[in-house]
Amino acid sequence: MDAASPSSSSMALPSLQPRNTLSKVSIFQHLTPPTTLIPSWACSTKPNNTLSPVSSKFPSFLRCSTKPDTSANSETQHNKQNNEPKSISKYQNAPEPDSSSEAFSSSPPSQSPHSSSSRGLVLDLGPSNSWDSADIGSPVVKRFLSDEEERWYMWYHGRAKGHPSSDLVGLAISSNGVHWERGGGPARSSSDVGFVMSCGKDWWAFDTGGIRPSEMVMMSSSRVRAPSAVYWLYYTGYGSDREEFSDHSLEFSVENPDGINGGVSCGNGKVLKSLPGLAISQDGRHWARIEGEHHSGALIDVGSEKEWDSLFISSPQVVYHGNGDLRMYYHSFDVEKGHFGVGIARSRDGIRWVKLGKIVGGGKGGSFDEFGAMSPCVTRNRSGGNYVMAYEGVAADGRRSIGIAVSPDGLKEWVRLQDEAILKPSDGGCWDDKDVGSPCLVEMDTEENEWRLYYRGVGSGGRVGIGMAVSEGRDIGSFRRWTGFHV
Repeated sequence: MDAASPSSSSMALPSLQPRNTLSKVSIFQHLTPPTTLIPSWACSTKPNNTLSPVSSKFPSFLRCSTKPDTSANSETQHNKQNNEPKSISKYQNAPEPDSSSEAFSSSPPSQSPHSSSSRGLVLDLGPSNSWDSADIGSPVVKRFLSDEEERWYMWYHGRAKGHPSSDLVGLAISSNGVHWERGGGPARSSSDVGFVMSCGKDWWAFDTGGIRPSEMVMMSSSRVRAPSAVYWLYYTGYGSDREEFSDHSLEFSVENPDGINGGVSCGNGKVLKSLPGLAISQDGRHWARIEGEHHSGALIDVGSEKEWDSLFISSPQVVYHGNGDLRMYYHSFDVEKGHFGVGIARSRDGIRWVKLGKIVGGGKGGSFDEFGAMSPCVTRNRSGGNYVMAYEGVAADGRRSIGIAVSPDGLKEWVRLQDEAILKPSDGGCWDDKDVGSPCLVEMDTEENEWRLYYRGVGSGGRVGIGMAVSEGRDIGSFRRWTGFHV
């Protein structure tokens, strides 16, 4: 989630992993160490002689088994004719914006960032004819540095007006992480911006009803025949099946996905089933799905009837922790306990996963997260060495705020940093005065050594957007909404 020091690795693309968690994994090729270099396809006009260019099209040599064989000798499986990746760069059935909306469009807030009503807002809804005019959220933000410039990338979900069930994943770019450029239509080339991924089209797939990005890591694997590292996008896929449960004691509606499809109250007890998925890309724009072992193509299934994650699995955030150790943090709703919770699974290859159980549940009575935690974002604190989790806390009345938990090893010893939220909804009349959630932490390496927190905000009038808050130096227990650069 941060830029780090250069390395002498031969890999062509930069890794986005924390600088102190990289090593060799038994079934992976050497993963790209963190670097401060911008990939050549990301530069606007300046050449970058230290990096090899990446093809502007999804590479023809990339092969992914539709049901990956992760055994040590599975390399021969890639030569089968039916092992072509399922490309999702053609945007079938996606809303077609007007031609005018496909051009680059700068997206500062509609009001001055210094205005109290728009404080912290960095990405508003798109124009009325764009793919993200009705809803945006789920920000996944990454940062690259070079000696000459700084580049930021944000993958996020969006939805067009008139398309209530057509989730798309898009890409916006920035030179400072504050002022973003986005496209109103599909990103057609490796230098374009716009939407880059649409829902699954196979009737049996788990992600035909909606998709939302959760995390992007850059890795190289013997399971994927490519000359260099590729982007691995972990995402939530929603199907058409509605899961039933009943809990009339709650004062709020449980929704999945959160914020669209008219989530149904607990009294009626129905939410959409969701599962975690994986897609890969060599340019961050043209994607192909990797089908997991579940019959729907998902990586893992929900738990059995009495298990805490039997309802759905959402927001799979994957972190590479070390040798043969990848960890997936995700959330579900614990029907037995009556609250949201965060669980963890582990993997050696990023495709086959083993669940370890719930690690964060409901908070103290009357707290901002009394009814649980969701949408986790985990990273390693470079200065302290411990692991930090930003999460969306749910109060008894359903109000959403953002909290912080810490762990010495990133496994089960998670403790809330404090009783108070690090970011609450704004005062009445502001763009995010109802809920704040879907946190994404970025640890900076500037002189101030601050953290940035990107989040989805919701206003009482139904307005949504993506905001940014910054920490008070290294103090991850105190964040303030961005109000402008200080000179």
